[in-house]
Amino acid sequence: MESLLQILVVDDEPAIRQVLVGMLSRAGYAVEQAVDGEDALERIEKGAFDLVLSDIKMPRMSGIELVRRVRALGLDTQFLMMTAFASMDTAIEAMRAGAYDYLIKPLRKEDVLRRLEQLGNVMRLQDENRTLRQIARATGTDYCPLSSPAMQRIERQIQKVATTDHTVLIGGESGTGKSVHARAIHAASHRLAGLFVPVNCGSIPEQLLESEFFGHVKGAFTGADRIKKGLFVQADHGTLFLDEIGELPLHLQVKLLHVLEQHQVRPVGSEEFRKVDVRIVAATNKDLQTMVREGTFREDLYFRLNVFNIHIPPLRERPQDLETLLDHFLSKNAAKFGDNVVFSLTTEARDAIMAYHWPGNTREVENALERASVLTEDGIIGLGDLPEVLASFAPQALANGNNQLHSSRNLRERMQDIEVQIILEVINECDGDRKQAAKILGISLSSLYRKLELANVPKL
Repeated sequence: MESLLQILVVDDEPAIRQVLVGMLSRAGYAVEQAVDGEDALERIEKGAFDLVLSDIKMPRMSGIELVRRVRALGLDTQFLMMTAFASMDTAIEAMRAGAYDYLIKPLRKEDVLRRLEQLGNVMRLQDENRTLRQIARATGTDYCPLSSPAMQRIERQIQKVATTDHTVLIGGESGTGKSVHARAIHAASHRLAGLFVPVNCGSIPEQLLESEFFGHVKGAFTGADRIKKGLFVQADHGTLFLDEIGELPLHLQVKLLHVLEQHQVRPVGSEEFRKVDVRIVAATNKDLQTMVREGTFREDLYFRLNVFNIHIPPLRERPQDLETLLDHFLSKNAAKFGDNVVFSLTTEARDAIMAYHWPGNTREVENALERASVLTEDGIIGLGDLPEVLASFAPQALANGNNQLHSSRNLRERMQDIEVQIILEVINECDGDRKQAAKILGISLSSLYRKLELANVPKL
């Protein structure tokens, strides 16, 4: 795997700089050079260098002072020092200042490249640990193989496209498991050793999007007090999952298209581009073709993303998968409570689940069972442990409903039942966001709460 570390070579002797720059460039590194410590400090503040290969003895500012100044700025740039004075005092001073290691002049090519490879591995592990902590809450559910013909076809598509580097666009309603399938693509690819970095394009404030995607240099804008690596750099040699890609504003769509075409990013405030090797998997619950016609999504970006398309059908179109999902989520929830815990469903609860149409798809099923697992006292999940909306889908309730078609309930009462059902479906589609649901339905939030209260649906 080709290394894309950004290296700054610092030495006051031009001949040494030229030799090192040539050697490292041929080895696949992106290399720049500085003539002394002050020149290096200015470049480090403006550019996102991963590593500095610096001489210790230099005029104006020594290499050790350079390390101290960079550490004082809070930057995590690593240092590998060079010295012609093989004394333990010099080595200890460099290490105390914050350098990773040092090399003794005259330098041997094999020693330099080996040490850089070691340091590169350490830095990648540090980046991976940092990124994994950041995305720990977004790891998603474990992949669950499903038996419906539609999902079997998708499974075959995933296995085929995973072995390539093609960009993939996953479509489907909210909650159908697009992120789970994106992870499956990454897990089956040759990029498994790299990171899978998910980002919800609709959850990042628009003014921060460019910085989050591409990073920024120190001083790029108010509050940018240190260099930040963007998501593309974090996902280098791995997979970047762009969820809700339809939420990207047009000016970011242009920049994303450039990255897909040129395979390089430029941090905010920097004039330097950095090469990245990232596989893009995007997902959306919107109709991007319609957005293209309306002018809210770029046609060229759509075609660039839609190299390989996977559409996940809603759960209501593949009811045979529901049984598998029930067993999967019950087992997953039981594992959270301990080795000896087992959850099961009463016949009435299972029948209601199978009769319900699950507008929130797989996510709604998972949330309902997770809630029920907390409420049940004996591990047996009954109808009362499930969301109230499922009560009307129990066999007895359905039978009573059919018998009461000509009962005394008037039209207004029956219309209220239908209205509440529609409201609950939209709330599920909005992942529980009742304010957004009210906006979609064209009613005020207070009206939505009042209608739910009349139907004895609790406020959450």
